[in-house]
Amino acid sequence: MTGTTKALGGSAVVDEAARGVTRPFYIYAVLTNTLFQRGVFVLFLQQRGFSAGQVALLQTLLYLVSGVAELPTGVIADRIGRRASIVIGQMLIAGCLLGQVAFSDYWVFLALFIGQGVGMACVSGSDTALLYDLLVRRGATAGYVRIRSRFTMLGTVTSGAAIVLGGQLQQISWWVVYVGSAACLALAVVVLMSRVPEIRGADAVDEQDGTEGEHGDATAWRAMLRVATPALVTLVVVSAMMHATLTPYIIFTQKTLSDQGAGTASVSVVISAGFFVGGLTPLLSDRADRRIGYRVMVPVSLLTLAAALGLSGLGLVWITVAAFLALVGVPEITAVLVDNVFNEAVPSRHRASLLSMIAFVESALIGVGYLVLGALMDGLGSGVGMAGYAAVPVLACLLWLPVLFRGARVSTEIEKPAGHEAS
Repeated sequence: MTGTTKALGGSAVVDEAARGVTRPFYIYAVLTNTLFQRGVFVLFLQQRGFSAGQVALLQTLLYLVSGVAELPTGVIADRIGRRASIVIGQMLIAGCLLGQVAFSDYWVFLALFIGQGVGMACVSGSDTALLYDLLVRRGATAGYVRIRSRFTMLGTVTSGAAIVLGGQLQQISWWVVYVGSAACLALAVVVLMSRVPEIRGADAVDEQDGTEGEHGDATAWRAMLRVATPALVTLVVVSAMMHATLTPYIIFTQKTLSDQGAGTASVSVVISAGFFVGGLTPLLSDRADRRIGYRVMVPVSLLTLAAALGLSGLGLVWITVAAFLALVGVPEITAVLVDNVFNEAVPSRHRASLLSMIAFVESALIGVGYLVLGALMDGLGSGVGMAGYAAVPVLACLLWLPVLFRGARVSTEIEKPAGHEAS
């Protein structure tokens, strides 16, 4: 952490310094996750007449476009401002949601999902970069893990509640579901514009005492080369593989439970409960960071995912439910810790760009993960396909073991002036 944060001393002082930053971000987290269509959008697309293959293509396209767009949108966020990039992205997503309920042609949906993917890329990297840099200005980065865990908790729990409420709103009209989601995104934009100051990469809030002059003209690519230690690159890949396991696992658990005999209502309740579990467990991130650390939490989360996938392959619905609810939250803790490592490792001037590069790897692997797991489930059956996909987190764990046992450094000290301690 920075010397400023250490000088403050005590979590209470850090919380006080960060409070003005966190309040609007917490409201933003709630509003941007009040997406009523999230738990029923597959049903909506089916009612539009789209086949399962067409729905899968839309979802894969969403993540692949988001991944490709990460790089240019990250650079834009550093140039024009992180808040501006978030606003553009959320309004683009809101517009695409309205377009989906207004049209029914599949080719129009392809264009809308492409636009939504670009909007996701505009937000990705920019929101955490903006939050972290505002905390740097307050000298409160020591509280980032705790703040990020609360941010994640609020968003995930809100998602779970929105899933349940979305099913009820759908009985009124699909327009209510989609217009309600778009309205919440618009309110989130209002909160950002009125309560959160803008920060551009040129502000370089964490580069002081000559460091900015040394690297001020560097491009994001050069900055990435400076911070890209082998351990950091490995962490990026392993973290992306973790998300490429977790995200398809959560979505395809719906099909697994259905194939194992669970009714639609029961599946909805289980998935919603999973969101609540995934939202509450990140509150343990600060304690896990202090007592265990991300180096150990990474393999723990990967092996947890492998166990959950393997247990789903037994074909017993109660085991699948128990494994899902008991284990789905562990990777969420690791995601918060790894996010903190990424923010500490990259310089402020290019923070949004570099985080977008990392998100590009993550989005690309998630897109591929959907295709691989879908193919395994189609070819081997839902249970066996889930069990076979456990090879992905096991492979990621093997990739991480050299970093774990050798104690290799993930971050560099290029942005810290003389006299500052390494994080």
